[in-house]
Amino acid sequence: MSSTTEVIATAVSTTEARVDTPPVVVDVRGLRKSFGSHEVLRGVDLQVRAGEVTVVLGPSGSGKSTLLRSINHLEKVDAGYVRIDDELIGYRQVGDRLHELRERDVLRQRARIGFVFQQFNLFPHLTVVENLVEAPVSVLGRPRDEARELALALLDRVGLREKADAYPRRLSGGQQQRVAIARALALEPKVLLFDEPTSALDPELVGEVLDVVKDLARSGTTMIVVTHEIGFAREVADIVVFMDGGQILEQGPPAEVLDDPQHPRTQAFLSKVL
Repeated sequence: MSSTTEVIATAVSTTEARVDTPPVVVDVRGLRKSFGSHEVLRGVDLQVRAGEVTVVLGPSGSGKSTLLRSINHLEKVDAGYVRIDDELIGYRQVGDRLHELRERDVLRQRARIGFVFQQFNLFPHLTVVENLVEAPVSVLGRPRDEARELALALLDRVGLREKADAYPRRLSGGQQQRVAIARALALEPKVLLFDEPTSALDPELVGEVLDVVKDLARSGTTMIVVTHEIGFAREVADIVVFMDGGQILEQGPPAEVLDDPQHPRTQAFLSKVL
């Protein structure tokens, strides 16, 4: 899609401020995305407030990962829009049309949206600390010494300070994922997106990664987590979202969605995983 291509969008309006609740950080409206004739997202609306942890559940192929990738514009949507802190992501608005931004402008926006992938995606030729330093220096223009100091503090936070000078191949899968989380935090994002962060790990390593995510939740980090870990959702989520067929079928507090689901599809899914 070129920068002049227009994307059909619903009317884009600023989220109304509310004095009694935290502000909306992530505002997703009417997202549609197709791959060929297969519509993966079918008009998804989702709002996430500051400090909230939203956990997205659903069967494989329900559109969960595509939703995450659309939020930080790794996937270009066919309709709808995403705002982060009231800034359109990936587009500028002209009248009632959205025009795609230049790649360098999209990269600037992505610096505010941390993304933790299933497969870690660390740079194998860089040490652990260098993996954390690279983006703050190249994207944010921070002095290298300052970026390294922050990187070491973040490695302390995820319990891996002693691995600062190791290369990723010398780490376990759980350690690599903890480094990936620290790397995402190094850009001080407005929101952290997790795409099934434990799915590539051996079962005995899942806990160490979830403990880091739980710590982030306690500290008030705004997060959207796609996961199959129902226990984690029950313990940490403020809002649980259930997706199927490219739509959000049900959402609410864990006690409502997990313990008293209303939609038949949610009931059927949970009956198989609980």
